[in-house]
Amino acid sequence: MAPTPPGNKRTRVHVISDVHGNARDLVRAGEGADALVCLGDLVLFLDYADHTRGIFPDLFGAANADRIVELRTARRFAEAREFGARLWAEAGGDRAALIEGAVRKQYAEMFAAFPTPTYATYGNVDMPPLWREYAGPGTTVLDGERVEIGGRVFGFVGGGLRTPMRTPYEIGDEEYAAKIEAVGEVDVLCTHIPPEVPELVYDTVARRFERGSRALLDAIRRTRPRYALFGHVHQPLVRRMRIGATECVNVGHFASTGRPWALEW
Repeated sequence: MAPTPPGNKRTRVHVISDVHGNARDLVRAGEGADALVCLGDLVLFLDYADHTRGIFPDLFGAANADRIVELRTARRFAEAREFGARLWAEAGGDRAALIEGAVRKQYAEMFAAFPTPTYATYGNVDMPPLWREYAGPGTTVLDGERVEIGGRVFGFVGGGLRTPMRTPYEIGDEEYAAKIEAVGEVDVLCTHIPPEVPELVYDTVARRFERGSRALLDAIRRTRPRYALFGHVHQPLVRRMRIGATECVNVGHFASTGRPWALEW
């Protein structure tokens, strides 16, 4: 990764989200940039495009992965939870320990691939208590916090809002809004989930509206950052739109594209 330039030289930051186990491309994500920003979702629990990949099929097989994807895609969440519960009961063992062990293996690989410097926040499928164990000295983890990169202030808010999916790092609306408030006015507002705008939260492949944040939308309108960057929605109806003075950008599904989004000034 290039050193951060002094004086009036230009700064280039690469931004990624929804890595979901793509360590191969993560190693190269910072090439040509002064810093890498990661907006979370390092873990691959289940690949909806390839049901043989992820923690779930590793534990229960591809056929069961096919079934749970079918149920979730049909929004039959209660049936999906019942199906999953039966699989765990049949498997025996400590469910939490099995998942944590698998996540730890992925985190060891993901964090080792991060370049220096990396600034990262959590996605909704991440397990925040484990991040401090794996983040090296070149990786700064931020959530409800700010940092200066190349003379611009970046604010970071991680996690997602509560949904029927019950992923590991979903929090209440008030807690999320408090983190947005703590960040305050910034040049670049970095979150995992998008603001609550229909075009930004609708996934054209899953054919459903994901959860966006109203508090984030209000903050964008009120504080007018130059950019609002996010991920979470893998195949959005609209990847980029302007809200007032702010350019809102879904930086892409890194797990499938392997390409960072670049911000330069």
